[in-house]
Amino acid sequence: MRRRGVDFRRPVRRRLSNVVWWTMCGIVVLVFIVILSKEGQIESGPTISMRPYRHDRIMEGLNISDEMLSPNSVTRQLSDQISLAKAFVVMAKESNNLQFAWELSAQIRNSQALLSNAATRRTPLTVGESKTSVRDMALLLYQAQQLHYDSATMIMRLKAKIQALEVQMSSTSEKSSKYGQIAAEEVPKSLYCLGVQLTTEWFGNPNLQRKLEERKTLEAKLKDNSMYHFCVFSDNILASSVVVNSTALNSKNPDKIVFHLVTNEINYAVMKAWFSMNSFRGVTVEVQKFEDFKWLNASYVPVLKQLQDSETQSYYFSGHNDDGRTPMKFRNPKYLSMLNHLRFYIPEVFPVLKKVVFLDDDVVVQKDLSGLFSIDLNGNVNGAVETCMETFHRYHKYLNYSHPLIRAHFDPDACGWAFGMNVFDLVEWRKRNVTGIYHYWQERNVDRTLWKLGTLPPGLLTFYGLTAALDPSWHVLGLGYTNVDSQLIEKGAVLHFNGNSKPWLKIGIEKYKPLWEKYVDYSHPLLQQCNFH
Repeated sequence: MRRRGVDFRRPVRRRLSNVVWWTMCGIVVLVFIVILSKEGQIESGPTISMRPYRHDRIMEGLNISDEMLSPNSVTRQLSDQISLAKAFVVMAKESNNLQFAWELSAQIRNSQALLSNAATRRTPLTVGESKTSVRDMALLLYQAQQLHYDSATMIMRLKAKIQALEVQMSSTSEKSSKYGQIAAEEVPKSLYCLGVQLTTEWFGNPNLQRKLEERKTLEAKLKDNSMYHFCVFSDNILASSVVVNSTALNSKNPDKIVFHLVTNEINYAVMKAWFSMNSFRGVTVEVQKFEDFKWLNASYVPVLKQLQDSETQSYYFSGHNDDGRTPMKFRNPKYLSMLNHLRFYIPEVFPVLKKVVFLDDDVVVQKDLSGLFSIDLNGNVNGAVETCMETFHRYHKYLNYSHPLIRAHFDPDACGWAFGMNVFDLVEWRKRNVTGIYHYWQERNVDRTLWKLGTLPPGLLTFYGLTAALDPSWHVLGLGYTNVDSQLIEKGAVLHFNGNSKPWLKIGIEKYKPLWEKYVDYSHPLLQQCNFH
């Protein structure tokens, strides 16, 4: 059999394999191109979306962070100039150079306008556009330095000004204290008028004196220890009347109440006339004058003896010595008044009584006080409300602890208490010779080295270890000088207007006046005549 030649079959095979190979290569290239195009689309998408964000970050960093932190930044230079210029504006005003202060302020506004424009357009300031502003501000700052507007000079000026203000403040404070004291001691025209009217009424109206004679039939009550005895030492007719009236109106048994009023010679007729023509729900009222007390003389009473001393008279009445070291309130002659010091002689004033409640004339009563007479003082002489809720009212506040006598006998952290509403056990008082204790300390304070003045410091010494603490609701203080919690006022049995702002004065605290005024009968003919309102 005849075989085919090899040369005839080989060329055909090569042609077919080349076609297949090229076809396969084309397909692979096409696939590769498609894949690359898809990857390009995927990558280009986020790149386009990121451009605005990256642009914002660049501009934000340029305007706020990089620009301000750069030592060559025009924005930073302008900002530093503005800060320094603002300080110089204050210094210029302090030196009363208002024209220069105005020029600095105007230049500050110009520089701020440049910074604002740069921030709005989101491009940094160039040297060219800020050159004029930087130069003008630099000239003004140089001028400020030439005017000695520097920190050291300013500190010296401020120190001098502070010293001048301290002197001015001290002078103003002293004047304020002085005028406040004068205002507190003034006798309102209406009150003076009432005194004149009552004096005229007493001596011109025999019926009043007859009424007083008729009431003397009740003298047995004045010595009856089963009654509720109150004592008030005052020369203020209206204040005393409010104490009596408020006590009577809030009492469960007004017919068992006896008021012992002690005044001076000048107001004796006034008091007798007023309490003769007015009735207070059956309350018994006795009026005395301390000039009638024969035991009250200079040989027995240290305060009266001290009043005879020329140095004491000069200290309290002339006001020229002491070089102003002692505040005026401590040199007030009213503290030498016997009406203030009679509280230390209550057993002598009422020799047959066993227990009394002492009331100041600047209090108002809004609860029944009969419960005070059943309180057991546990052998103590004085029942009082303590005032040491804060350290301000402890013994060291009132007494001179640099004095060896005070330091040796009294604890500086002992709790203070208040005069104004006190329960006194006169039996214990006499047994312990409390008045003698008072005399002892009063005689050792002739030179005013133990305490300055007033009745509370000698009271703290006299009743030291002899005082029983009462419930705080019996006696609420502070209505004459500070704000008092309304809940304390509502619960308080006795409200005390201690301080200069008495409720009958124009300087009284307005929100507390109604608590006192509701016990004044403004419809009374004499009060209307004297224009009380």
